[in-house]
Amino acid sequence: MQDELRLFQKLAPRLQKVLVVDPTPASVKLLTELLRTITGGAGQVWSAHNEAKAMQMVQIVDPQLIFLENAGPGLDGARLTRLIRRSDLACREVPVIMVTGEATAAAIIGARDAGVHEFLRKPYTMKDLLRRLEAVALKPRDWVEAVQYVGPDRRRFNSAEYTGPRKRKTDVDTTSDAARMLQALKIVRAAAGSLKTDWAQARRALLAQAAMLHKVGQSSANPGLSAAASALARELPAEGQPNWRGLEAAIVAILQYMPRDAAAPRAA
Repeated sequence: MQDELRLFQKLAPRLQKVLVVDPTPASVKLLTELLRTITGGAGQVWSAHNEAKAMQMVQIVDPQLIFLENAGPGLDGARLTRLIRRSDLACREVPVIMVTGEATAAAIIGARDAGVHEFLRKPYTMKDLLRRLEAVALKPRDWVEAVQYVGPDRRRFNSAEYTGPRKRKTDVDTTSDAARMLQALKIVRAAAGSLKTDWAQARRALLAQAAMLHKVGQSSANPGLSAAASALARELPAEGQPNWRGLEAAIVAILQYMPRDAAAPRAA
């Protein structure tokens, strides 16, 4: 009991503004009551029954956390998540937990690839809810700002359900400078292919990776990489179109740091 109360205290500050997107009033009521139990009644919970209302509410409320149903009248949870992730909203990076009884493989994969942090099956208990809340609030995940995908690192999706050792050969250390550089350069390469078709997100992805590569260059004592990253950032105007020739040259220059044995190009 004491452990649960301590967890409530840790979670409460992160649950002061919560949005629940669900067309079923009973589901909204249950989740609201559980959240108020955790916060001691201090947190505020807003609700929306469809995508249109949800997009209005996120602008008004600026929630710290979003719960949403996978599907319903006027509601596609995965599509709504992608809209939020690709928007300019202040809350575009907040944790999103999909709460649904539709626990098919397609629904789970769709939620992950849309940028959902965690997946919670109905019916659920307070313990189930706390595990998801602990995962999103107290165990932050790296943010991926790419073109085809925007959201938390998918390799730790539903991390609350698994705490054992890593199993796959691809579960490598993603915190090393080399790993971060490779990931960032792959995203730069993918974004380069979307400059003319999705300029807004390509720009945002390139800016994020330029910042990452600049940090990696500094921490790994690679001034050339840092300089190339700064040059790339300078070619990304806040408004309007870029100098395409200058931008393409900056991308070519930074991609020279791609390891020769890197995987073949693919969408990020």
